Amino acid sequence: MLDPKRRGDQADRLSSRLGRLVVGQQEAIGEIVDIYQLYLTGMNAPGKPIGNFLFLGPTGCGKTRLVEATAECLVDDPKAVIKIDCAEFQHSHEIAKLVGSPPGYLGHRETHAMLSQEAIDQFHTDKVKISFVLFDEIEKASDSLWNLLLGILDKGVLTLGDNRKVDFSRAMIFMTGNIGATEMSDLLRPRLGFAAMAGRGFVDAGLNDKMGRTATEAARRKFTPEFINRLDKIVVFKPLGAGELRRVVDIELDNVQERIAIQAPARSFDFTVTDAGKDYLLEQGTDMRYGARHLKRAIDRLLVQPLASLIASDQVRGGDVLSVDHEVGAVGLTFVRVGERVVYGAEAA
Repeated sequence: MLDPKRRGDQADRLSSRLGRLVVGQQEAIGEIVDIYQLYLTGMNAPGKPIGNFLFLGPTGCGKTRLVEATAECLVDDPKAVIKIDCAEFQHSHEIAKLVGSPPGYLGHRETHAMLSQEAIDQFHTDKVKISFVLFDEIEKASDSLWNLLLGILDKGVLTLGDNRKVDFSRAMIFMTGNIGATEMSDLLRPRLGFAAMAGRGFVDAGLNDKMGRTATEAARRKFTPEFINRLDKIVVFKPLGAGELRRVVDIELDNVQERIAIQAPARSFDFTVTDAGKDYLLEQGTDMRYGARHLKRAIDRLLVQPLASLIASDQVRGGDVLSVDHEVGAVGLTFVRVGERVVYGAEAA
């Protein structure tokens, strides 16, 4: 018996790396990995983009992060994403910024198309020639942009203002949106708050399915059948539960430690955050309306800014090891240099 669910080595490596970089969105990761494996084997539809994805879900649940992580895994650069902010294309005449002005129009020679072939291919490497194009907050775009996308999603070709053709057959097209986010939040409203998520997370499988149907139905009301039919995958991102948010905290703390090592190598120091400190960061940074972005802001406010004050006042020197804790009832975190056990009273702003 053959096992069609078994993946190749390259697809497995991509799945493993994405699982470490993006928390709690295994369904979305699986869809990207499956499309990537189609591309590797040459089984993807000819003359079309490698994959057309619509990512739906509330803000801060990892939609844009997953696109950046895919680029990081495949071409070693999370910034290798051609990002189109659809809020800048709410009027039909603004489409000229994407395709350039036709010959004879005022400013034709001064207008450089954002979606030229050179721009699309700029992040190709010797080993991987895949482009990553992200249309962020697609629901805010004008009908003209949606019509422009029809040709890209279906034929993998875009015609610029000067009649040059742009080939999207080696591109992954991602569209993100908050369509249905309000209805999803209404389903979650009785479960909001740090206490509600303790132990078992925000949602169960049944509620996850209901949220997925709600977002998909909202997308079908928003977009035309022609647009929906050109999508390979519609993926609804779920809110993160307690364990997943704890993993986000660990990832963000690792990022802060890496930032310290890179930005000030001569004054680099190590820090560890206790379980009580992580619980405090979660409590202060958990808000279902803003997702993981709110958690990142809490870490900046409660940890990064006090660390900056300790560095600026020479209380922390290169080679020090700090322990970051939180005492019950206290405001802010406590910073201790482990070697001398000297407590510095750095409070959160």
